[in-house]
Amino acid sequence: MSSHRVNVLHAVTDSLSTVLLRGQLAYLKANGFDPALMCNSGRELDQISAEEAYPIYRVPMRREISPGSDLKSFFEIRRLLSRIRPTICNAGTPKAGLLVGVAAWLTRVPCRVYTLRGLRLETAKGIKRTVLTITEKVACFSAHRVVCVSASLRERAVALGLVARSKTVLLGSGSSNGVDPSRFEPTQEKAALAAILRQDLGISPGQPVIGYAGRFTRDKGLPELVAAFQTIRKESPKAVLLLVGDRKEGDAVPEKVREAIASDPAIRCVDFTSRMELYYQIMNVFVLPTHREGFPNTVLEAQAARLPVVTTEATGAVDAIVDGVTGLLTPVGDAGKLAKAVLSLLADPARARTMGRLGRERVLREFRNETVWEAMASLYRTMLQEHGYPLPAESSVEAVRCAQTQ
Repeated sequence: MSSHRVNVLHAVTDSLSTVLLRGQLAYLKANGFDPALMCNSGRELDQISAEEAYPIYRVPMRREISPGSDLKSFFEIRRLLSRIRPTICNAGTPKAGLLVGVAAWLTRVPCRVYTLRGLRLETAKGIKRTVLTITEKVACFSAHRVVCVSASLRERAVALGLVARSKTVLLGSGSSNGVDPSRFEPTQEKAALAAILRQDLGISPGQPVIGYAGRFTRDKGLPELVAAFQTIRKESPKAVLLLVGDRKEGDAVPEKVREAIASDPAIRCVDFTSRMELYYQIMNVFVLPTHREGFPNTVLEAQAARLPVVTTEATGAVDAIVDGVTGLLTPVGDAGKLAKAVLSLLADPARARTMGRLGRERVLREFRNETVWEAMASLYRTMLQEHGYPLPAESSVEAVRCAQTQ
C-alpha cells in the first residue's frame, strides 16, 4: 500500500458550521490524508487552529444570496483551487456546495463530494425557493458523490429531482460528524459545574428546564417553541425555557416573538458556547421544533447527555430519535402538540429518564464520531481507486465499511 499523502479540502460557508467537522479532519490526517479547511472567517477558526493542526483558508462567503459578493467569492475560490490543486474536494452547506462545487468542477478536481446537510428550499417560497432549487441541482451535478446526512434527507432530495439516487451516499446511520459520547456523559464533576451555572442563570434546583440549542430563526421553530412554552407555564408555573444559540442573518423570527423572549423572565437566553455539555446538564427535556433539518447534531448531543428529546416530523429530525423510545415526534408547526409532548415528559420523570438512557445507548451504538469518520475515509479511498489515484496509508484501526450506495 502506498504512503502517498492525499490533499483533501473540506469547505463550508460559515465558520459556525465547522462544529460539524470537529475532529474529522484531524482523523483524516492521522489516517494518511493531508486535509485542509476552507470557510468564511469567524471566531470558531481560532479554536480550530489551536486544537487541530492543518491549513485553514479564509475565503469570504455570505450565507444568504448576494450575487455581487457571491461572484467575488467564486473567483477567489477558483484561484485557490488552481493554486493548491486538491485531489479530493468536499463542500458542505448550500453556498459552499454551489461556489466550491462549480469551482472544483471547472478546475477539474479529480474527486468531488457534496455533503448535503439539509435543504433550505423546504421552507422557502417563490423566487427564493426557485433559486435554492437551482443551487442544489448545480451543487449535486458538480459532484461525483452526494453524501446525504440522513435517510429521510436522501429520500427528499431524490423525490425533488435534485440528484439521482445512484449518486447518493449515506454514511452509516447518518449524521455529518457523529458525536463524542464522553464529552456529554453526565458525571459528578459536570453536575457540580452545572449547579453553579444554574445558580448564575437564576434557576433554582427544583425548577424544570426545557432546553433548546441552535440558531434563533423561524425555520428552527422558535415561534412555536415560545407559544408552546406559554401553554406549558399554565400547567407548570415554575418551568424555565433555556435558549442557547446565535441570531443569524436571514429567516429572523417575528418581532412579537423576539419581544416575548425579551420580556418573559422565565426565558433565559445564552449565546453560542463551547461548553454546551454543561448546559445540557441543566435541562430536563431537550426540544427542537424544527421545520427542516439534515440531521440535527444537537439532538445527538442531548441524547448523549441522557436527555429525552421532543422534536418534529420534519426531514432529518425523524431520523434523530426513535419515536416513543428515545423521544417524541410532533407535527411541524403545531405548538399545541409540542406543549402536550413536553408536559407529558415533565409529568412522568421515570419515562423521561428511560428515554434519556435509551437515547444514549443508541448514540453509543450508531453515532460515535469514529463511525462517521471511518465511513468517510472509506468513501474517499473508494473514490481514489475509481479515479486511479494511489491510496494513503491504511489506518491501524480497520475502517468500518459504512458507506452505503444504492
